[in-house]
Amino acid sequence: MKLSELPVGQKAKILRVNGEGALRNRLLDMGLTPKTEVMIQKVAPMGDPVELTLRGYELTLRLEDAAQIEVQE
Repeated sequence: MKLSELPVGQKAKILRVNGEGALRNRLLDMGLTPKTEVMIQKVAPMGDPVELTLRGYELTLRLEDAAQIEVQE
C-alpha cells in the first residue's frame, strides 16, 4: 500500500522509499526511513497535501511524494 492511500488516523510502518536522486534523498532526510511508524493526521480540503506524524513531529507532504512511499498497516 502507498502512504498516499492510507486513511486518516491509521498508523503504518514504512517498508520502502521509492524514487530516485534528490527526491528520494529528501524524503529520507526528513525521517521517512524504513521501519518508521507514521500516521496520517489531516488531509487538506482539496485532498493535497497530507499531514503526517512521525518521530514526534508533524510533516506535510504532497500526495505525489507520499505515493513514492510503501507502507504496511
